[in-house]
Amino acid sequence: MLETLMALDILIAGGGIGGLAAALALHRDGHRVTICEATAELKPLGVGINLLPHAVAVLDDLGLLPALQAMAVPTSALVFASRHGQTIYEDIRGLAGGYSHPQFSVHRGELQLMLWREAVAHLGADRVIAGERITGARLDGDQVVARLVDAQGRPLERRAGVLIAADGIHSAIRRQFYPDEGPPRWNGMMMWRGTSLAPPFLDGRTMVQAGHRRAKFVVYPIAPPRPDGLQLINWICDRRLREDGLGGGLTAPGREDWNKPGSIDDLLPTFGGWRFPWLDVPAVIQGATQLLEWPMVDRDPLPRWRHGRITLLGDAAHPMYPIGSNGATQAILDATAIAKALREEHRVETALAHYEAERRPMCARIVELNRQEGLDYILDMVEDRAPDGFERLEDVIDPAEVEAFVKRYKAAAGHRQTPAATT
Repeated sequence: MLETLMALDILIAGGGIGGLAAALALHRDGHRVTICEATAELKPLGVGINLLPHAVAVLDDLGLLPALQAMAVPTSALVFASRHGQTIYEDIRGLAGGYSHPQFSVHRGELQLMLWREAVAHLGADRVIAGERITGARLDGDQVVARLVDAQGRPLERRAGVLIAADGIHSAIRRQFYPDEGPPRWNGMMMWRGTSLAPPFLDGRTMVQAGHRRAKFVVYPIAPPRPDGLQLINWICDRRLREDGLGGGLTAPGREDWNKPGSIDDLLPTFGGWRFPWLDVPAVIQGATQLLEWPMVDRDPLPRWRHGRITLLGDAAHPMYPIGSNGATQAILDATAIAKALREEHRVETALAHYEAERRPMCARIVELNRQEGLDYILDMVEDRAPDGFERLEDVIDPAEVEAFVKRYKAAAGHRQTPAATT
């Protein structure tokens, strides 16, 4: 019997968004999936993320669209603005933009917990395991033997037919195969990410990126308005601390400096005067309900993800700067791609090779584009030409030039609109 007709035992390292999406997709195809998550107790930590329509389509195919609609905000548009709050470009998103599905802004931790609950419901609680960290693996014939450490520090082993390493930018499996890679590469930019309760801005569903390469403010709502009229909004202050890191050439600060509490005092000297007609930026910053700080980092694209029956997924495979809402989206696209490959190919190794051939070149291209500022390059063009603002955008830049730039990036990142939207 061909392996495509057999249920595989699949082990997934990491219970993040990509690992959980992969588990649900593979379980639906009849495979026996086990997830091992290093964290002993999952909590709704973190701030906001965006799921692009092609990722939402994957989650919809898994039956999760109603849950997403209940917890997230359907993004109406992505607006690029100057540091004076003047609109440079408005990119309509979701159904109104001609996509088959909405784009959603959502709290990362709440989304992860929802996917975790779905995995428990479908796979069974005994196959969704918290407090077990996969530290390495070896091949044994047509089996993978994974080494683990449980929450008490005791060593364990688990066997499976396939191991998918979805264990993040500090992946132990990636490090096993590329031991000399070193730490992530930093581009000199620090990010302060916070959430605040505030009155809805614009239409209550818009994402805005304002500023330029040296200082940028990103803001979008991540929950529907509350009965008191306030809305939970996610915001990010990017401030460049080093100019020599463009292209990812700096060693990132030590891991002890990641996800540490941020200080408002680090932000107000730069953003304290950014008051837009539609949003008081310093007031939003000062109203933070939480504030975290970490470096903007990525890694160089790998020449290979697959090693026998072991492969990488999500940030373990292709960590990229958080530009263009690609992080979680690309991990979810990995999830559906690996499920499809295992569904269509009769040999496991061939399926994993096809998964990699589909996903690795595109993700490497996105890493490259994001190192060149991605869509944010629009902001730099306007700042360079009109640092004091403008009366008419046409006097600063040809809108057609901006439109063409946006289309090129979106095509490279795999955005797919319905035919009706392109006629």
